[in-house]
Order: sequence, then C-alpha cells, then structure tokens
Amino acid sequence: MDALREAVRTGRLVPGSRLPSSRTLAVDLGIARNTVADAYAELVAEGWLTARQGSGTRVARRAAPRTRAPGGSPARPVHGRPTHNLRPGSPDLGSFPRGEWLAASRRALTAASHEAFDYGEQRGRVELRTVLADYLARTRGVYADPERVVLCSGFVHGLTLMAQVLVARRGSAGEGDRGRMPARPVGRARGVAGAVAVESYGLDFHRGALTAAGLRTPALPIDQLGTDTGELVSERGGPRGVDAVLMTPAHQFPTGAALHPDRRAAVVDWARRAGGLILEDDYDGEFRYDRQPVGALQGLDPERVVYMGTASKSLAPGLRLAWMVLPEALVGEVIRAKGDLMAVPSAMDQLTLAEFISSGAYDRHVRSMRVRYRRRRDQLVERIAEHSPESRVTGIAAGLHAVVELPPGTDERITIEAAAREGLAVEGLSVYRHPSVPPGRDALVVGYGAPTDSAWAGALDALCRVLP
Repeated sequence: MDALREAVRTGRLVPGSRLPSSRTLAVDLGIARNTVADAYAELVAEGWLTARQGSGTRVARRAAPRTRAPGGSPARPVHGRPTHNLRPGSPDLGSFPRGEWLAASRRALTAASHEAFDYGEQRGRVELRTVLADYLARTRGVYADPERVVLCSGFVHGLTLMAQVLVARRGSAGEGDRGRMPARPVGRARGVAGAVAVESYGLDFHRGALTAAGLRTPALPIDQLGTDTGELVSERGGPRGVDAVLMTPAHQFPTGAALHPDRRAAVVDWARRAGGLILEDDYDGEFRYDRQPVGALQGLDPERVVYMGTASKSLAPGLRLAWMVLPEALVGEVIRAKGDLMAVPSAMDQLTLAEFISSGAYDRHVRSMRVRYRRRRDQLVERIAEHSPESRVTGIAAGLHAVVELPPGTDERITIEAAAREGLAVEGLSVYRHPSVPPGRDALVVGYGAPTDSAWAGALDALCRVLP
C-alpha cells in the first residue's frame, strides 16, 4: 500500500492508469490474492484508486498531485527508472521457470561427475553440446555435430571470437587450407581492411564488436523481402574486401522481415564462390506465430554458415548461455581465439541447461511463452488499431517486438519524449540505423516481452496515450 501511494503521489502511476488484477499481481509478488484485494480495497476507500465492474482497478482521477522537483517541474520516477518498459530485446523475466530450473539443477548436480567441477574444455561441457546438437537439429534444421558446437558467454562473446578469427585469417592469407575454407575471399585486394557486411538496421554494439577488432562494417539495404544481398552477389563488385556477412535471416532485427528464399540461396552461393562466411544470428528462432517456423540458414551449407544462438530470449539474458555451431575448419581457430581465459559459462549452468532441455522442460516453457507472447502481440495490434488507426504495425509474424510506423507528419523524436514523460521506455527505429544509411521512416520499436503480466496492461495504456 505504501508503494502504491508513493507511485501515485510522485506521478509514476498517472490518473486513469489501470492496475493489474488482484490475481495477477498476487502471482507476480508471490503473496496471497486476498492480501492484494485487501490493499486495493483500502486504497479505494482512501480515494487513491477506483474500482468498477468491467473497468478494473484504476488510479483515481482526483489522486494527489505529483511532487515537484526544483524549478517546479514534475518529479522524475524513482532512481530515474521508467514505470513501463517496452524496449525490445528482453523476455518476461518474471516468467523464468524457477521451480523447474531448480529441479533440473538438483538432478544435474546429483548426476555430475567429480571431473565436472574441474576447469573443463574450451568448447564447453559435452553434455550440453550433445543435447544442443539434437535440439537444434529437431527445431531449427541445423546440422550440429557436438564436436562443432562451442559454448560462449553471450552472443557478443561469440561474435567477438569470430571477429578475431576473421582478422587472423586475413593476416595469414595464403597459409590456410584453401580447399576447405579459403583464407582470402575471391576478389579481395591486398592492403584493403577486412570487412563484415551488416544489415542496414541492427544493434550498434554488434557493429562495435566488429569494428573493435579492426573490421569495417558496410551496410546492406533492407526491404520487405529482408536483407538485399544484391551488392554481395553482383558481378560488378559490391563492398570491397568482405570476409563475411552478419545476418538475422529468420526474423530481421528490428524490422521483422524474413529473408526471401531466393536471397537465402543467393547469399549462400556468394559464400561458396567468394570463400566468405555467413554469421547467422538466430536470436528468437523459437517464437513463430503466424507461419510455419523458418528453418535456420545454416542447413543450406554447414561449411559456410556460423550458426549463433542464445538462451537470452527463451529463458533469461542473465544466464550468459550462448552457442555457436561452426564449420569444421573453424573449430580449432575459434578455440585458439578463446585463449587461456577459459571463457565459458559456469559448468553447473551448462549441466543444468542440458538437463532442462533433455527433460522436456525447455520445450514446455517455450510453448507456454509462445502462447503468452502471441496473446500480447494480438492485444498490441488490436489496441493500436482502435486508438491510432493511422499507425501501422509490422514485423509481427514472430519474435518479441513489433515496429509501429507512425502516421505521416508524426515526429519519432517527439513521440519518444512524450513517452518518457509518461514513464514509458520505448525505442525509435532510428536508434538501430547504420551510420551510413540516410534517415528513413518515423517508427517505434515496441518490445512486448519484457513487462510482467501484471505490468502489461499499464504499459499498453501508456503507449496508447503517446500515439496520435
């Protein structure tokens, strides 16, 4: 009750905001439903909240004014944190399967050998590599022999290792086994800095990991068919000195487009002809809603595609569990790039995830979250259609986010500022634009994965308040 009063008093909960149901909030907080119901009833009696059948519990319109900061402006949320988080990239952490994860951890710990507590090997625990090979083959169409699987501490860790390998290959051009994996792609000029082509919209820290290694990151355009690989496959050239291309073919981040089959074939043909590599970021491969799952690109040519996956979206980013499925010729080079730091996730976390997957708990969790995220996606589309019919929602066939294209004349920057005043954290599409790409459409990238069930309704209300 004290926390709710303070949230209303400071303006973190604005008048009219809908609160979660007593059942939902009780589940989130791990307390009895009657405790929440009694707190709501007391706050209604005090005038902080209103409760009407069919409308739910909301902050009263006559609630106390928010406190004022120096200068007379409204006080910011406590610690500067937003009340509602609709940034993309995070799952619902409140739905982490704690009980089943703990049970899997106990079973894994009981069955673990003494050797499991030693330093281990750079590839990671064989138990997890074996289970992942089976799982990825079954669900994503990946050719994943356990000996080709290398575990790492997050996607960026794996990308950094690949950048080091690409730089080392360029430095030793001509010394490798060209028959298996050419060390210098066709058409590369001596003295030209190495490059990894990237999509024109993506995460800046992914580009940063590549540029920190000394690689250039030329941008490839994106349209409704996904990444346009024409510049790579053109006989007239394209970006000079390209060693590899970093792609999100199943669900382009952030636009949501799936790579067209013709372009999938074309980029694999380029890799074969030029001796290049495709770095496939399959960041949310488990979450497909309105179509059959799009299989991984790696299945088309396991010797030219580095498949990279993670538990960050399906479970939680804090686990720091990710994996690479490598062409055979790259396994030794990636292990050497790891060096002597033994940069692998905790052995117990690896063994727990192996048990979690093999027991079927992982599949059950993914199925449950898929239903939940699809429901949120549908509610997002419905509410925006009702409140802001000139806004267009795209990229919704998969994943944990959608792109909301703003009506003509609506400024993305001003909309973001209005969202901040509502205590809503949301990103603009321009945040993800490659520096070399000219400004495009005004749009928001709305993540519907992060809010807990109790916070989702309020976050959706706040979003609708800032849309035209």
